[in-house]
Amino acid sequence: MHRAIGALVHGILDYLLVILLIFGPSLAGFTGRQAKLCWLLAAVHFVLTVLTRFPLGIKKIVGLPIHGAIEAIVGVLLLILPWLHEFSRGVLSRNFFVGVGVLVLAIWAMTDYRGIRGRAAGPAAPTKGPSETSSTTSVSS
Repeated sequence: MHRAIGALVHGILDYLLVILLIFGPSLAGFTGRQAKLCWLLAAVHFVLTVLTRFPLGIKKIVGLPIHGAIEAIVGVLLLILPWLHEFSRGVLSRNFFVGVGVLVLAIWAMTDYRGIRGRAAGPAAPTKGPSETSSTTSVSS
């Protein structure tokens, strides 16, 4: 899997996800226990993002790989939550939670939590200085 999302972009997506979780119930048209759970998830995700050691974290306590592990668990839970909390019959809330779960897992799958994306190319090749010539000979023994 290609890890195309770096820490900065992931932080931006995290804050956008918090906004989605806050306004999602109103936009999707559901209320009650499902909406309260959405707002609780928004608060938890906001705190996790603020406490993560990455460019947009504020307190920088939680390592990015741990942040990723928590997101993977939350993503799976969001997929099954409508059935665990018996609100699967509410089509709007069920679809919202499943959609957000898929989104969280997609972001999780594409994020470089260990910072290896920049190291994948390996060390840069040394460049030749102006006094070096491009014609070199090799001697084999």
